[in-house]
Amino acid sequence: MVQFFAIGTAQVKKKPNVILIITDDQGYGDIGALGNRIIKTPHMDKLHDIGIRFTNYHAGTTCAPSRSGLMSGAEGNRAGVWHTIGGCSIMREKFTIMPQIFKQNGYSTAMFGKWHLGDSYPYKPEDRGFDETVVHGGGGVGQTPDFWDNDYFDDTYWHNGTPQKYKGYCTDVFFSEAIDFIETKKDEPFFVYLSTNAPHGPYNVPKEYYDLYKKDTELNELQKAYFGMITNIDDNIGILEKKLEELGIKDNTILIFTTDNGAAYQTVKDGKSKYVYNAGMKGFKGSAYEGGHRVPFFIHWKDGKIEGGYDINELAMNFDILPTLIGLCGLNNDPNSGRDGRDLSPLIKQEVKDWPKRFCVVDNNRIQQPEKWRSSAVMENDWRLINGKKLYNLSRDPGQETDIANKNPQKVEEMRDAYEQWWAYTSRDFGHYEAYPVGVPNIKETTITAHDLHTFDEVTWDQSYIRDPYSSKKPALGTGYWMIDVQQEGDYEIELRRWPHESNLGFSAAVPQLGVESSWYDIKPAGVKLEVKKAILDIEGIHMERKVDMQKKEVKFKAYLSEGRQHLEANFIGEDQKKFAAFYVYIKKLK
Repeated sequence: MVQFFAIGTAQVKKKPNVILIITDDQGYGDIGALGNRIIKTPHMDKLHDIGIRFTNYHAGTTCAPSRSGLMSGAEGNRAGVWHTIGGCSIMREKFTIMPQIFKQNGYSTAMFGKWHLGDSYPYKPEDRGFDETVVHGGGGVGQTPDFWDNDYFDDTYWHNGTPQKYKGYCTDVFFSEAIDFIETKKDEPFFVYLSTNAPHGPYNVPKEYYDLYKKDTELNELQKAYFGMITNIDDNIGILEKKLEELGIKDNTILIFTTDNGAAYQTVKDGKSKYVYNAGMKGFKGSAYEGGHRVPFFIHWKDGKIEGGYDINELAMNFDILPTLIGLCGLNNDPNSGRDGRDLSPLIKQEVKDWPKRFCVVDNNRIQQPEKWRSSAVMENDWRLINGKKLYNLSRDPGQETDIANKNPQKVEEMRDAYEQWWAYTSRDFGHYEAYPVGVPNIKETTITAHDLHTFDEVTWDQSYIRDPYSSKKPALGTGYWMIDVQQEGDYEIELRRWPHESNLGFSAAVPQLGVESSWYDIKPAGVKLEVKKAILDIEGIHMERKVDMQKKEVKFKAYLSEGRQHLEANFIGEDQKKFAAFYVYIKKLK
């Protein structure tokens, strides 16, 4: 049966395709069309010029919380993600998320790149509604859950859950795989989530893109690589658009470009940068100020009359995008979705003049338990209340330089009341951590890493810390626990390791840090051998200890586990008697 639905006066025979591109750590000011006079982004600029732009659009202040809100259509914190590590970056299973909605409505679904919302069943993207996935682990290439030794070039990614080696630069691979998927699905509606890990650090980039900025004396070395990574993304957007045109599906494809948070602060805090453009905003990634969370959002759909190069200035949030796409695509809704966002399609289609007033909140609660008012911004049109105390009006003070709280006590009180309501609503489940199920039928083994360790210590979230836990200011040798949910009572094997399976390394190994031969990348010193004397396992009432043979690769325990949610602690004892969590834990049910 042919499907028809109305968008304005146009009748569209086929539901529109949707391609949602989101980049990592690219700020509002990192696009030529938005005022950056150095960066080269012709394809982003074109989308800005022909599409519709939200000028007051806000994401989270950091990676995973931002993606949580985007995918769930709910407040990111309420969807269970308020941190990027520490077991607090796992999106709650109870939410029906974007790919699931599209799939329920007959779309083929795929994602390529960065997920950062859970690395084991049932939280991986292929468990959450995506038919096709090519993804890296954790929050970035080279982080602890990622495949060992990935460095942006010729890496191994998970293709539908299975490791597969790919040739080429990470961004090129993700776009190429997306194009291959689109070619196979061109005759049916598809949803593609293209989520690049670039330009997130480390700033590894093909030499030809670094060379585009090599001679620019206004940029430091990190900025040259950072800008190069963005231009590489831009070139890939151009290749994608050309393919859509060749396939004859460009006009009926909703193409969205956005980013996940403000610009990465690493590129501008070394004191050597002569050119730092942040579109007049205060703050960078992680900040409650505008530069931490106001990001670009461009959308274009020719067949749906979403074009013309005009601005929408009303306050919009990343959790509005799912209900908006439901509205634009004419999708059947899930009544039990638990979404918080608004459908912005009336604004996009210019069907309304007066948009209802709303209060929205963003914060940065990168701790185990969120704290009230911590690094928060309450927003209402141009008003901003920072940390519950400082008040700014962006129409008169876009750089948030002058605190006017004392002159506007009623507005402060109004916005504080809005925050109190928001906190009461979003904080209901803060005491409930998501758990990784173990003993799931048809899943041979569950992998858990130190990236998701619930702890108040330093988390071993990156493979550089696996190689050398002392490379950070505070040694990444913390203790804590993981939440598991035993699905079947019985005997289990729990394997503790310093190095992941695919590395084939034993306890005695000392592995040098990865280095890329280029002038912008800081090659770190050799890795560290950790002398480990003992392994300790604690699961609820179970306590076991084993001596560690440094010539082996692992320590294995056998334990009888009852069903249900449980705390798992897996620790090593070093030669100095210091206790620290195992970096990798593998759990499987024995027959």
